[in-house]
Amino acid sequence: MEIYENILETLGNTPLVKLGRFHSGPATLAAKVEFFNPGGSVKDRIGIAMIEAGEKAGLLKPGGTIVEPTSGNTGVGLAMAANLKGYKLVCAAPDKIPKEKIALLEAMGATVLTCPTNVGADDPRSYYKVAERIRDEQGAYLPYQYYNQANPEAHYHSTGPEIWRQTAGKVTHWVAGVGTGGTISGAGKYLKEQNPAVQVIGVDTVGSVYKYYFEHRELPPAEQIHQYLIDGIGEDFMPATVWWDYLDGIVTIDDNTAYKATMDLARHESIFTGSSGGAAASGARQVAQSLGADGLVVTLFPDSGERYLSKLNRTWLKEKGLLDD
Repeated sequence: MEIYENILETLGNTPLVKLGRFHSGPATLAAKVEFFNPGGSVKDRIGIAMIEAGEKAGLLKPGGTIVEPTSGNTGVGLAMAANLKGYKLVCAAPDKIPKEKIALLEAMGATVLTCPTNVGADDPRSYYKVAERIRDEQGAYLPYQYYNQANPEAHYHSTGPEIWRQTAGKVTHWVAGVGTGGTISGAGKYLKEQNPAVQVIGVDTVGSVYKYYFEHRELPPAEQIHQYLIDGIGEDFMPATVWWDYLDGIVTIDDNTAYKATMDLARHESIFTGSSGGAAASGARQVAQSLGADGLVVTLFPDSGERYLSKLNRTWLKEKGLLDD
């Protein structure tokens, strides 16, 4: 019999799927489809890793409370592990996340505190500072995916080796969205250790800090940092989980391009991912278009578009000016 002890044992080994209709070649473009993970996203990989790191460091005691600032997916990954291990979970979430994610977190037993996104990261009302306050006042364990090195290390030990194995070592470019930076950094380090010629390219949003930082090694002027509609990637501060030594470049994708790609993927590849997946696909296609037949570009779709249906519908897209007639 093949019976798993718990759902987390099904984590990883997600499929790598060719995007032959989204990109017609001659280079090959393929995507790691992370909604095959048990909690439906790439963040399942780091949820259990960060909890185990907290246990090992003595920061998380039996029956304790975990608090995390999250746009949803990391919260779900943490909730799965927390439930199985007997911990409570509090999620501080930005108010721009879809209602589907809030409902999912609450269904998993998490307490969700919604915080404004129209304030700076250092504002006490921001979801980062709310999580820090709960840590300080209640003695909760704050994994803090933006600073916890267990985040990129999880991808070094899982995502990277999977890509290398699934491509038989023929991957030439690893192109992924930069949110916390954990996914691209950890997998990128592993791939470069196998073949230093592999190019690691991050995908950023317009209004985020990563593209400017890569080029200037400092944060951009305040007037260049602004809100955007893409969920899950880009930042207005610099996390410690971006391993810059392993990044060879950054491409920037705007809202319109990302959302158009998201719908194109659903209608032509039958893969319904979120807007961060659309952005990643757009950036990866830009890279693939400059390559010959020997090019093998791998990207990653962090989650499913089903978590964004309150946004990924005709009414919302038209309201935001993202829907072509």
